[in-house]
Amino acid sequence: METRQLEYFVAVAEELSFTRAAQRLFAVQSTVSATIRTLETELGTTLFDRSTRRVALSASGALFLPEAKAALDAVERAREVVQEASAGLRGSLRVGTLTSVGAFDLPALLGAFHDRHPLVDLHLTVSVTGSTGLAEDVRHGRLDVALLGLPESELPGLTVRTIVTVPYFAVLPAAHPLAGRTSISLRDLAGERFVDAPRGFGNRIAIDRACESLGVPRRVPVEVADLRVMPLYVAAGLGVAVVPDLVPLTAPGTAVVPLDDAGLTWPLSVVSHGEKAPGRALRTLLDLLVETDLLQKSDGGASGRPRE
Repeated sequence: METRQLEYFVAVAEELSFTRAAQRLFAVQSTVSATIRTLETELGTTLFDRSTRRVALSASGALFLPEAKAALDAVERAREVVQEASAGLRGSLRVGTLTSVGAFDLPALLGAFHDRHPLVDLHLTVSVTGSTGLAEDVRHGRLDVALLGLPESELPGLTVRTIVTVPYFAVLPAAHPLAGRTSISLRDLAGERFVDAPRGFGNRIAIDRACESLGVPRRVPVEVADLRVMPLYVAAGLGVAVVPDLVPLTAPGTAVVPLDDAGLTWPLSVVSHGEKAPGRALRTLLDLLVETDLLQKSDGGASGRPRE
């Protein structure tokens, strides 16, 4: 039995698709299928129940999966020990992040890590599917670690390290009747058109649920993935926005008002797989996160928005 066979098996088991597993492994689908068939022949059992519509683990496959993962983890740990003894920390890290994260200096963290451990191959992906997509990528092994904005209750199966929690602010057109208020609530915005992130983004999920719990109807005709440009759409008169204090919220022709809904905050967290022990490279990166103070601090806060 070869390590490659176990890697292919785990990828298909987690994706439940030979096509997605092949994409994840940067392999040809026919090669993945042939490798799984060879492994099944060697084990004398069927690992997957296949049909034209779906792929599912068989009873034998479900029993084999944790053993295969444990074997791969053991091989990886052995490889790391030998490589570190001969040439220092090696390996690879796949890191995912959001489009706009002004409250945390991720480039500085990764730069410091690279300076200390240049033999670790870093891969950074900026998600266009938001926090939900990043969490799924970590669960399915497509990423080793991700920086995202969902509460821990939304992240089953993941290890969560919260970095910072920030408040929300409403961004309104300067001529809006509520623009002069010292604070407003979501109820005050009932009936407004909203500029917000696409579904799946942590801030969109939080505001959607808060409005639903309050019975406040909400329309989102403008969806943009980058928080930094939301104030521009507000200034153009296309709606109002409720945005976490992560990036500059002000733009000419807008007013920024604190949101006073109790308990409504946005968490920025680092997540990794909850059932898989982190490799040496990932543990080192997480240790560096604790060691260094990379939260951006200024008199203007994370967004650089003027304070009262």
